[in-house]
Amino acid sequence: MPSGIIETNLGNIEIKLLPELAPEHVRNFVKLAQSKFYDGTLFHRIIPGFMIQGGDPNTKDTNLKSQWGMGGPGYNIKAEFNSRSHLRGIISMARSQDPDSAGSQFFIVTSDSTFLDREYTVFGEVTQGMDVADKIVNLPRDQTDCPQEDAKMIKVTISN
Repeated sequence: MPSGIIETNLGNIEIKLLPELAPEHVRNFVKLAQSKFYDGTLFHRIIPGFMIQGGDPNTKDTNLKSQWGMGGPGYNIKAEFNSRSHLRGIISMARSQDPDSAGSQFFIVTSDSTFLDREYTVFGEVTQGMDVADKIVNLPRDQTDCPQEDAKMIKVTISN
């Protein structure tokens, strides 16, 4: 099973990827992490009692704040909805209204959110560091759910 570490300025989040559930999403996440795509991006959307979202390359530039949440790798991947429930600690791909619009943005569920089941692609789970996700989700935020202090992904590494 591939695993990884999301090293943030608030601590590390260790993850296990689930290729048996979403092989293309795992392959995509691994490729982006290994190319350092995620390094320096922010968790740009936090909703207490729900989730933290990151993976937008636009967040590397504070001048693009109006574009945060809209960036990606320049391509989309097809949905791989599966039976894994969106319980606390699940990692799932963010997308627009189009189910096949995921690219690089992902979210970590901080509270059970089963209403997302079979609507978003689960591709991993947190194995250690939910306390870090909890720190991030509880940061002060603005009216657009953006943290008022940086929650930065310093580096995302993958191991097998």
